[in-house]
Amino acid sequence: MNDMIRTVTEKINKIAAGGRLVTVAIDGRCASGKTTLADALAERLGCAVFRTDDFFLRPVQRTPERLATPGGNMDRERLLDEVILPLERGKKTVVHSAYDCKTGTMTPSVETEIGNVVIIEGSYSCHPDLWDHYDLRVFLTVSPEEQMRRITEREGEAAAEVFRQKWIPLEEDYFKAYRVAERCDLSFSAD
Repeated sequence: MNDMIRTVTEKINKIAAGGRLVTVAIDGRCASGKTTLADALAERLGCAVFRTDDFFLRPVQRTPERLATPGGNMDRERLLDEVILPLERGKKTVVHSAYDCKTGTMTPSVETEIGNVVIIEGSYSCHPDLWDHYDLRVFLTVSPEEQMRRITEREGEAAAEVFRQKWIPLEEDYFKAYRVAERCDLSFSAD
């Protein structure tokens, strides 16, 4: 993980040398270390992190057509409207809400100060609708065996089975449809 952090930090610092905002997407398989990498970069660089988990579709948005589209289970439109487009307009603070899957509600809005680097972390962050808004795209992968071990340890047996049957296949469809791993600027294995 340290080599990964160092490599991504060096790449960000090269891009940031021009003094402009650098927007980084960290996408990849669940349990591959996306959150860990984003948190380490935030600590090292003092940057804001926005998580795609906060932009899960609300029930009213979960139409069969939307869910049949690779990467369709993330509210990309809200991520664009609340975070990415304000950044591009030069806003120094971003206000956004998170969808809480456990309660089925939107959380109160949070205001986040923006520095020179912003990270968008999570599955579906490199969706084609978002792709051109980033300066750097990072993909993390993990073997299926290690992935399930980590998910089971983190979530428990019952939840791990939901990941195996539902969430992992949705991610894999998205990765394949849009060739996410092959297109990213940097790619790392967490095994």
